[in-house]
Amino acid sequence: MNRILIAEDEQRIASFVERGLRSNGFVTTVVADGEAAYQEAVSGGYDLLLLDIGLPKVDGFTVLRRLREARVSMPVVILTARDSVRDTVAGLEGGADDYIAKPFAFEELLARVRLRLRSDGSGTADATILQVGGLSLDLRTRRASIDGRTVDLTAREFLLAEVFCRHPDQVLSREQLLSQVWGFDFDPGSNVVDVYIRYLRKKLGADRIQTIRGMGYRLRTD
Repeated sequence: MNRILIAEDEQRIASFVERGLRSNGFVTTVVADGEAAYQEAVSGGYDLLLLDIGLPKVDGFTVLRRLREARVSMPVVILTARDSVRDTVAGLEGGADDYIAKPFAFEELLARVRLRLRSDGSGTADATILQVGGLSLDLRTRRASIDGRTVDLTAREFLLAEVFCRHPDQVLSREQLLSQVWGFDFDPGSNVVDVYIRYLRKKLGADRIQTIRGMGYRLRTD
């Protein structure tokens, strides 16, 4: 079971990420400042670090530099609101393995985490394929197919399909789908889920995703 260290000082985001990772089988620890992040990470008890750049006491860039100087080689994925090219380059050149800008959808973060763990030798090849009935999703290439026929999905459509495939035959509410696919800044009054469900039905088949009145949506497995 992979252990993830989350270094994030904004409690709402840290809680959002921690809940999502735990629900997907990861063991998590949360720290809220850079000094604590470094001390935990250098202990060697983790498989991956999610590192916010704007941490108090010691910023994320400094934590990253100190870890690499200490020859800590575990994968580091940077979380930050700074999405400029300069900050992206600085993070990657400083030794980060990946970079994701806030706000982000949880499924995008989850895909990056799994990719970095596989790249580090911690995953298995078959974990890159999700298959439910005739629907198949390749998480590495981000390609979808129905009964062997390739289907073109946008990035957001793919994330929504991935959530359904990870919860086959389970009824998912609009709020759950908004949180998982559109991230921690989602608008609970938005109808974007209904819009994208229609998009998926056109591409995957009208009967594949069922509407459960008053509850949400369910991906059929038969």
